[in-house]
Amino acid sequence: MRNVFFIFLGFGILALAQPSPVVTKYCVGCHSSQMKAGGLVLAGLDFAKAGDDAATWEKVLRQVKSGQMPPAGLPRPDAATVESFTKGLAATLDKAALAKPNPGAPMPHRLNRMEYSNAIRDLLALDTQAGMSLPVDESGFGFDNMADLLSMSPSLLERYLSAARRVSRQAIGDLKMKSEETSYGTTVRSQKKSPSTEELPLGASRGQAFRHYFPLDGEYEFRVNLAGSMGEGAPPTPYKLKVPVKAGLHSVVVTFFNETSRPEVALKTFGRFPAAGPAPLEKPVDMDLRIDGVSVKRWPVPQRGTPPDAALTTIAGPHAPTGRGMTPSRQKIFVCRPAKMAEEDGCARTILASLSKRAFRRPVTDADARPLLRFYADARKQGADFDDGIGAALEAMLVSPDFLFRIERDAKGLAPGTVHPLSDYELASRLSFFLWSSIPDDELLRVAGDGKLRVPAMLQAQLSRMLQDPKSDALIQNFGGQWLFLRTLANAKPDADIFANFDENLRQAFQKETELYLANIFRNGRSALELLDSDYTYLNQQLAQHYGIPNVYGSHFRRVTLGDARRGGLLGQGSILTVTSYPNRTSVVQRGKWILENLLGTPPPPPPPDVPELQAKSKDGRKLSLRESMEMHRANAVCASCHGRMDPIGFALENFNAVGEWRTHDGGVAVDAKGKLPNGSEFEGPGGLKKLLLARHRDEFVETIVEKLLTYALGRGLEARDKPTVRMIARKAAADEYRMATIVTAIVESAPFQMRRTP
Repeated sequence: MRNVFFIFLGFGILALAQPSPVVTKYCVGCHSSQMKAGGLVLAGLDFAKAGDDAATWEKVLRQVKSGQMPPAGLPRPDAATVESFTKGLAATLDKAALAKPNPGAPMPHRLNRMEYSNAIRDLLALDTQAGMSLPVDESGFGFDNMADLLSMSPSLLERYLSAARRVSRQAIGDLKMKSEETSYGTTVRSQKKSPSTEELPLGASRGQAFRHYFPLDGEYEFRVNLAGSMGEGAPPTPYKLKVPVKAGLHSVVVTFFNETSRPEVALKTFGRFPAAGPAPLEKPVDMDLRIDGVSVKRWPVPQRGTPPDAALTTIAGPHAPTGRGMTPSRQKIFVCRPAKMAEEDGCARTILASLSKRAFRRPVTDADARPLLRFYADARKQGADFDDGIGAALEAMLVSPDFLFRIERDAKGLAPGTVHPLSDYELASRLSFFLWSSIPDDELLRVAGDGKLRVPAMLQAQLSRMLQDPKSDALIQNFGGQWLFLRTLANAKPDADIFANFDENLRQAFQKETELYLANIFRNGRSALELLDSDYTYLNQQLAQHYGIPNVYGSHFRRVTLGDARRGGLLGQGSILTVTSYPNRTSVVQRGKWILENLLGTPPPPPPPDVPELQAKSKDGRKLSLRESMEMHRANAVCASCHGRMDPIGFALENFNAVGEWRTHDGGVAVDAKGKLPNGSEFEGPGGLKKLLLARHRDEFVETIVEKLLTYALGRGLEARDKPTVRMIARKAAADEYRMATIVTAIVESAPFQMRRTP
């Protein structure tokens, strides 16, 4: 690339643009103003001033560092040259970003469905997943908590109004509430080798377990409708039972026992089915209803045959309510009780001040209190009692913008473009929604109110406390569930004829293994590199048998040390292997794409239109193996550019079938798990792939984790201006053995997390 001169006539200064020798030798041939390969022009750019065009140079850095550029078949710099070039470019970009920090100006952030559910749970001690009645949130950058996609339409506002009305009535206990019906359906005969679920009592042969909220003291009707092969004469109507229940959230278990209900007999009769299917019953089945572990009623199901395949339990009520009861929700709301009428208004003010401070995540003013008190007063004027008056104010609070939106305000008088820290309350809110997907608790609000949240020791103490709190399961489920595609596991439908061992309990075991694995890494000071490889995982008996791992017994999960390199890390877990497969076979493309996108941060471009299908047979009629079909597909030059990267990675996992079982042959052909990347790197099997990723792509892997976590924490997509922060966090992690807790701490301490820019 020839030198380019710029003349600033107004100043009479002659400036010389400084090209990079690497760019000149290896890049400009394709990325000239004439060729414009990939729409990228590098000719004429000043390498020394890379910060002036950070978006372009960040693309160059990522492509060269990952080995994607220069493309295969063209001259490439040696490893030392690549390292020198990428380090120099990164340092230039980092220095420019430090000189002009720009943390961004996030827009008001509506609570998504999960955040709304959790906020209701923590505000009112009401765990009813209230947000699940709202429409599914849009996703961007891989997550459904992106502020710019969480808009509010008139129809959505109506749904929030309806949800607030329902929540208020459940929390307060509306004595005028109409009877409602809620149904819970599940597969009962859901596994073939072990007792059904950990929630079922000892000796239960099959059943279902769920949690249900009973809004009032009263009588509730339970209807259990059995489906499946219970023999001749199955009842046309469901079994019915009326039960008096106290208000509140209760665990409900419907189970099936043999007549003796002896655990060893139940296991023999129901728990170890032969290959041909479940053994027929020799005696009638007893059906048992338990609430919070106490048997309410056991009654016989008189049919002979085999255990039921499924059950649908419907709870209807309350019928003839007898009172509100003292539920955890009412205890949380009614922090005072007026002894006489003259005390009611003062008590109402106290209750609403306490609720609104937690709901709005900040101190409240008279301007906040007045509208809520008006709703309370208007309800009382219309004949409502004190509790229902509070309920009317609570309903209004739950549709307030201060509750539904996370709003960060700029101080008055700040000039546009001013970078300034968030308030302590705003920082507390960011922190709690990052780790808990919910509102701050009382302790976090107290620390924020004391102005001590930014003190390093205090911030670290709060981070540690919050990660150890069970509410941080939300980070595992929401961040991990979306990053790793675990949310799609519920919709995976492996072909039952091909994968007869796959059932609903195995699906849940896949999910639990990965969630326990992630929780251990986030909470226990483990290295993020263990996501790629480790010598342990979490198993129960059914999952261990599925993996071919001996000496694991019982339905409970425990940490198990692995004996070989097959299963360690995410790439050996059934959840990942299933969501990256088709229902009837594996997919080297999906698995390769998943690794490139989620672990290395280098997703391939979308496929071109009219992609030809894989050839099943050769020209002479011989059936082709999957590898042969893919190699023919890659022979197309249009396809080769992407498949040359994806396919070898996917083939390394071909010893795992579409539900994660190990195999050595596929369709009678020995599995070939060798792979070779365009840059010449060779590997074989999952063990070889993991070694390659750890040895040559560690930086890309760690930076990808940081990018994903930072995106989720900020609730916005990252831009070129954020990449220096990503590298800074990755360097901190590298200095502390890549511990995940260090990554989380560095994110929370970063400028994009703690500061904002005035629009």
